[in-house]
Amino acid sequence: MTRRATERNWAARHRIALLATLLILVYAVFVQWMWGWTSILAAWREVGLPKILLALALLVATYFVRAHRIRDYFPRETAGRFLWLFRVTQVHNILNIVLPLRTGETSFPLLMRSEFGVPLAHGTSALLVLRLLDLHALLAAAGVGLVAGAGFSAWACGTWLAFLVSPLAVVPFRDPVLAAARERLPQRFSKLIDEIDDGIPRDLAAFVRAWLLTVLNWGVKVAALAWVLGLMGVGPVAACLGGALGGELSSVLPVHAPAGVGTYPAGIVAGAAAFGADKDAASLAMLAKASINTHLLALVSALVGTGISLLLPLLARAGSRYRGNRHAPGD
Repeated sequence: MTRRATERNWAARHRIALLATLLILVYAVFVQWMWGWTSILAAWREVGLPKILLALALLVATYFVRAHRIRDYFPRETAGRFLWLFRVTQVHNILNIVLPLRTGETSFPLLMRSEFGVPLAHGTSALLVLRLLDLHALLAAAGVGLVAGAGFSAWACGTWLAFLVSPLAVVPFRDPVLAAARERLPQRFSKLIDEIDDGIPRDLAAFVRAWLLTVLNWGVKVAALAWVLGLMGVGPVAACLGGALGGELSSVLPVHAPAGVGTYPAGIVAGAAAFGADKDAASLAMLAKASINTHLLALVSALVGTGISLLLPLLARAGSRYRGNRHAPGD
């Protein structure tokens, strides 16, 4: 094989990584040209280290909630192996962030099969249902901003509460709803309906727990991101919530850039503007800087969570060896 052919093969194998690196570099140069990274990062000095660490801790805590949700979904397969499950969920999360077009999602059923023996189809079905719950929780979080914009009127609060608890009607009515869907939807949707059917727990209590953990996860994450946006001058509160929602929606929708560069901050700006942020030039410039910093915080939290997920199993193994040596019979 010629050297040129070898180089072409190498480039073909690593094209996604090369494309991601190129886009991140272009984004970094664009930010430097528009505002300068010194100007962007200066906002953190005004926020202060204690608030930064608190926001980071809240974001990392949501990763443990996600892992617990998966453990509750697969209790038999993951029993006694939470630290390894946490590592799987963090690897899946970081691949989702880095890889474009949601291609990282395919890693979850593969990792669950290799680590815990979960059948590939069942892992895929569970992921589909969990993603639908995620989308619902994000929309419910956005509803808080709409309720705030309506002055927390009784009708707005009631409508939001009804939407929030609407997934709880899924299990009692799953069979007739899915049967009706199979009858009325085109044949090409039959596989999707089967996956949803397989992914929804038969036990109402298990589904309620999954719903509660989903609401807790996204409620904490959106609140933390909205708080950070508020600390950086974004307002009103509804705009902060809309910005946090816009950024997270950009990361769960089918199209997003590697590591969310460009798309995540753009989602924050669009969400904040839609929920009442000022749109004059100075306010938009401030919002753009705040969106980039919030995106950086989200990326750092993912890296910290991944680092913790790799470290904890090592500490657990070291602790097991220490206890084994301590209780070993003497010479």
